[in-house]
Amino acid sequence: MRLRDRIATADGKRRYVRALFATIADRYDLITIVLSYGQDRRWKRRLADLAQPCRGEAVLDLATGTGDIAFVFASRGARVVGLDITSRMIELARAKTPAGSGTAFLVGDMLALPFPASSFDIVTTGYGLRVLKPGGRAVSLDFDRPSNRLVRTVYLWYLTLVGGVLGWVLHRDPDTYRYIPASIRQYPGAGQVGRLMETRGFSRARHYRVLGGLMAIHHAVK
Repeated sequence: MRLRDRIATADGKRRYVRALFATIADRYDLITIVLSYGQDRRWKRRLADLAQPCRGEAVLDLATGTGDIAFVFASRGARVVGLDITSRMIELARAKTPAGSGTAFLVGDMLALPFPASSFDIVTTGYGLRVLKPGGRAVSLDFDRPSNRLVRTVYLWYLTLVGGVLGWVLHRDPDTYRYIPASIRQYPGAGQVGRLMETRGFSRARHYRVLGGLMAIHHAVK
């Protein structure tokens, strides 16, 4: 079955993504460095700068991966919970956790969060917004879908080519990282996401272009 068909439905996409991240967990840090040209850590610090965490505030980092964003917020005095559906990601995050960092990592589904409403001052990605306190901040870092057709075509071609090579070299499966351009084709773009956040009751929903608009940081207040 073609990748496009495998992610055509919400349930199919969910199953594919779960299997994918279980496969790539041990290479996750390497891939984020390669695809961001080594800038991912700088972007994550900028994300934290926008959120302005105060010491002692509660932060939920959804789809935490191996915990890089969680560690940035913890280094600024926040109490952080990182949640990811992939158990291997959580194992790796826990192995990287400095002693006394005030960071906890849990295996869980962001579509069925194990937290009561209004539990957190900051949430770092989507689907966790019901647990955000009134006045809380939502921030996220993700790929974007360039509005310029030529730029978008070249960008998707590049991600498909590089993803295929990395997938073959690291996993002997060229489709492993081709999920990224496939999902970008279905993505509405950062501007539309910001407007959707505003219709859901968020104020000052903004996005900031990074890497020339190929990536975006979202920042909104509930």
